[in-house]
Amino acid sequence: RQVTYSKRRHGIFKKAQELTVLCDAKVSIIMISIGSNKCHEYTSSSTSTKSIYDQYQKASGIDLWSSHYEKMQDSLRKLKDTNNRLRKQMRQRMGEDLDDLRFDQIVALIAKTISSITNIRERKFHVIKTQTQTYGKKVRNLEEIQRNLLLDLEAKCEDPQYGMVDNEEDYEAAVAFANGENLHGFRLQCIHHNHNLNHGGGYEFHDLRL
Repeated sequence: RQVTYSKRRHGIFKKAQELTVLCDAKVSIIMISIGSNKCHEYTSSSTSTKSIYDQYQKASGIDLWSSHYEKMQDSLRKLKDTNNRLRKQMRQRMGEDLDDLRFDQIVALIAKTISSITNIRERKFHVIKTQTQTYGKKVRNLEEIQRNLLLDLEAKCEDPQYGMVDNEEDYEAAVAFANGENLHGFRLQCIHHNHNLNHGGGYEFHDLRL
């Protein structure tokens, strides 16, 4: 049936085009397939679908748009009423337009406002908690990196080619020879770690000098 519909549709559109060209007629065809629910339309090149509707209303004396226009106006009025009501509720929650409210309505408004504040506060605490956990993970990663660096440094210091220099004046003569091999001298300064992050604490890194 779909194949037959497609063939017949092409044939009808071809006949409509011939009527447009040979007879100087304005033709508009709308076809909807029930099986595929697709809409197919043909309109003469010299006109449009709306113009065909307008000419049809004028020739037949039937108003096709009045009922549709009334529905659109009714929908528009409902949307305006909803918009005005929501705007009034927003102003009331800001402390405005309260003169027309009764006592029970004011009590209900207070309860709604308190509930909204509670939800906002919970959301705020959730965001703070998430950020704190994220920063805590970053701090732990930095501590892990620091431990790995210290372990790597200790391993190098135990190597016969490396040694610790205690005297800061020995930095200029950091290269020595031992057993025919280069001896590299390091001096490791303290790395202070302050856990009190609330008072501006953090990590203090000092140079590892060769």
